[in-house]
Amino acid sequence: MSDDVTGDVSAGMEPDTTTTGLHDVLRAATAAADLAAESDPGTRARWLRAVADALDAAAPVLVPLARRESRLPDARLAGELARTTAQLRLFASVALEGSCLEATIDHPDPEGVPPVPDLRRMLVPLGVVAVFAASNFPFAFSVAGGDTASALAVGNAVVVKAYPGHLELSRATAEVVVSALDAAGAPSGLFAVVEGFDTGVALVEHPAVRAVGFTGSVPGGRALFDRAARRPDPIPFHGELGSLNPVVVTRGALSARGPELAAGLAASFTLGAGQFCTKPGLVAVPASSEFDAALVAAVPEQAAPMLTPGIRAGFAARAAQVLAVAGVRVLTGRPPAGSGGDDGPVLPLVVEADVATVLGATDMLLEEAFGPLTVLVRYADEGELAALVAALPGSLTATIHAEGDEDVDGLVRACRAVAGRVLFEGWPTGVAVSWAQHHGGPYPATTSQHTSVGATATRRWLRPVAYQDAPQHRLPPPLRDHDPWGVVRRVDGVLQVPAANGGDAAPGAAG
Repeated sequence: MSDDVTGDVSAGMEPDTTTTGLHDVLRAATAAADLAAESDPGTRARWLRAVADALDAAAPVLVPLARRESRLPDARLAGELARTTAQLRLFASVALEGSCLEATIDHPDPEGVPPVPDLRRMLVPLGVVAVFAASNFPFAFSVAGGDTASALAVGNAVVVKAYPGHLELSRATAEVVVSALDAAGAPSGLFAVVEGFDTGVALVEHPAVRAVGFTGSVPGGRALFDRAARRPDPIPFHGELGSLNPVVVTRGALSARGPELAAGLAASFTLGAGQFCTKPGLVAVPASSEFDAALVAAVPEQAAPMLTPGIRAGFAARAAQVLAVAGVRVLTGRPPAGSGGDDGPVLPLVVEADVATVLGATDMLLEEAFGPLTVLVRYADEGELAALVAALPGSLTATIHAEGDEDVDGLVRACRAVAGRVLFEGWPTGVAVSWAQHHGGPYPATTSQHTSVGATATRRWLRPVAYQDAPQHRLPPPLRDHDPWGVVRRVDGVLQVPAANGGDAAPGAAG
């Protein structure tokens, strides 16, 4: 991915939030975070639903702003805004259900070895969370996106660093969010947006900030990750960076449905001009296949605009690096012109190489190209395929296309080692927002083991605290004998699901 930290040409043109302004925002956020940490799940759910309703109502204003700043079509943006409000409502449900807090009670057991005192543990909010908005999803991974929703759901305050290419949209979205939170009775300062390259760096280094969520490029994310780690008090940096998203096609799958696979690949890697974090960037196919002609026929010849001039320039440079590798051959398309002033649309680009070529140039061919480019890699046998998969960097996804009678257990294990989501008979573009979703992977896909999409995204903004032999009135509500919040808890090793969450509140009701 790309963002202002990596040198997007618009980065130096944005108006910075002043140092005084940033301090004021963080002072208010700190006070709001203290209040939010004491709020009950029903209150936080009401805040999130109020924001979702307000954003839905503001769609006629927000979608045209997003179109002007992102160049994305109205239908895509309207769907993305609907996804954004749906995930706000999902996190309202996550807050109410309460298992994200991991409330756990162990009653005293003097016969234990060693003896067990009264221990009660739960996850508590970190405080002020900084979120860096993404370039390619102006709603869903931006001001009111999943990072913001998941952090608010568990009682944190949020300060968003706006993406420089979406400043008008970011300001308008922030106005909607702040107004909705105020009307819902949320603490003043619970949410804010700041702007500016230097402001983003200062945000990561500010002692009031307790964690960071970032969606962007490997160089930009790594630079901020290192700053977060070098603080006198290092903080978690949950970065989604670059992902190759490899696809493996077996001989059986190619023989059974080669043209179908070619059409699916063409649609997936060109979706949104290849500017999806889950775009398949490398596809391993048998060396003897007739896949080329079907893929070339399926790839659209229509050029598409990229999100910003800076992203286009980055794609042109990356494509040139790939094509400079000896042994790489163009199957269809052509690289975009790389001049700084050229901002025209780009054609999809498919190149091919053999495994030896890839393994001899991993620094060039096993890195993400953020744009409509994919690399077909020819493997001669399963030994070559295993060597290729073993060399792959961490990715958000890995996809396997195989027939039911093929033995791919080893391949599944190898893909699991390098990816956070393993797909079968599908394509990685498109990330459902649900309880079971995981959107993350080994570095450089992410700097964290936690997901940025789905219910468990809340885990990034929480830390555990245990209370020993505490009086009832000193305990947080979910850890008292009679929980007024009614969340899912584990008591003496047995999961309890209250009736409000579809279970029986009695101890031992669910195991």
